[in-house]
Amino acid sequence: MTLVVVPVRYPLTNHSRRTLEAAIEVARDRNATLSVLHINLYQNGKTVTRTDLKAAVERQFGGLENVRYVVRPGFLVEESILDEVAAEGADVVVIGTRQASRWRRLFQRLTDNPDIEQYLREHLDCELLTVEQALA
Repeated sequence: MTLVVVPVRYPLTNHSRRTLEAAIEVARDRNATLSVLHINLYQNGKTVTRTDLKAAVERQFGGLENVRYVVRPGFLVEESILDEVAAEGADVVVIGTRQASRWRRLFQRLTDNPDIEQYLREHLDCELLTVEQALA
């Protein structure tokens, strides 16, 4: 079965909600499993549980089918997301435009390759979808 991964912040921001909404649509359209991912940053000292994440998502979107909630510890968000995507063999990653620019800056430093979607396709063999965020 296809796996769609969507990294989100907790508590859910407006941007995370919009990105999650798009990822839910992609998962439904592709009859895929959706993995909602949050990274607990070591340096923040805050711990979010899977139960917290699931409750927040269900408050916004109701009960969802074929969804798993994943919370991973990490030091760098981007690195932790890449590790999760690779470990789970994700087929699609859905990120917001703010995340895309953050990832792009990271990869420019690491690879001198400003095209993150192309980088992920080459190295992770997955599709990257970016969600435009509405202006507030």
